[in-house]
Amino acid sequence: MVKPPEKNMPIPDFQSAMRPLLDLAKDGRDHTVRDSLDSLAQHFSVTDDERRILLPSGRAELFTNRVAWAKTHLRMAGLIENRSRGVFRITTRGLEVLKANPKRIDLRVLQAEPPYAAARVRKRPEASAEEREKAGVRLEQEQRTPEEVIEEAYVSLRESLAEELLQRLRTVSPEFFERLVVELLVKIGYGGTRKDAGEAIGRSGDEGIDGIIKEDRLGLDLIYIQAKRWEQTVGRPEIQKFAGALQGFRAKKGIFITTSDFSSEAKQYADKIDSKIVLLDGEQVAELMIDFGLGVSGVASYEVKRVDSDFFSEEG
Repeated sequence: MVKPPEKNMPIPDFQSAMRPLLDLAKDGRDHTVRDSLDSLAQHFSVTDDERRILLPSGRAELFTNRVAWAKTHLRMAGLIENRSRGVFRITTRGLEVLKANPKRIDLRVLQAEPPYAAARVRKRPEASAEEREKAGVRLEQEQRTPEEVIEEAYVSLRESLAEELLQRLRTVSPEFFERLVVELLVKIGYGGTRKDAGEAIGRSGDEGIDGIIKEDRLGLDLIYIQAKRWEQTVGRPEIQKFAGALQGFRAKKGIFITTSDFSSEAKQYADKIDSKIVLLDGEQVAELMIDFGLGVSGVASYEVKRVDSDFFSEEG
């Protein structure tokens, strides 16, 4: 077993998980990845809620990802070996490393293991000793897994793109913004066809409604739209006017979309009235445009792959 749990510890970086993971396997038995996750969560006092925290992409749990990379690096260094899918065991070399009782096992320590060092310099055999030493220092200081680095870069690029979109939205004409709103709602899944949705714009007059769109292809219900290309914050009075316009049409559903944002009073009012009014501010509109490919185009695509354990489970 690993050491008793310590209190008030954050989710560990993948290097901090290496020594406890190797300690867990020092009994020489086979260990499953799932049991290891449970033991390390207890060791680091990681709660169930913290274990459910995801990477920015939402495709993997942060804690699981970090433990998996700790295991990968230990295996590269020859300190543990895979026995079967999801099962590993400590090696003789792993037991020797533990016998030396290092306070911490991290990438700098692993650099001293020939298999690990060979894998690291394989792509740069011409690297000097000084360059390798600097690389070891950088590795020791690195706390993020490769997936975290990639996803954090993606989030940064996405935030920059959303900000650029928002700046564009604030300069387009009100008429263009209204058409853009309809196009976006159609891409999300409302309105039936674009032609049907587009024809609905402007048909309700000037009573606080900029357009009407079908909720589905059959038109079982209608959604009323207010689209404001504003710079100032939208307050409660504007939402009250929109709610009143909905009542005038005996409508129960509406979407108020703006290029700016909403005051807390406006949000509170929208939450408590009988009519269902969804408020979309400029940042949300930009995010939705990115998600549904409106007004943006792809530049590059990178596919991240991992070893298919099922494929190699058939070996022998």
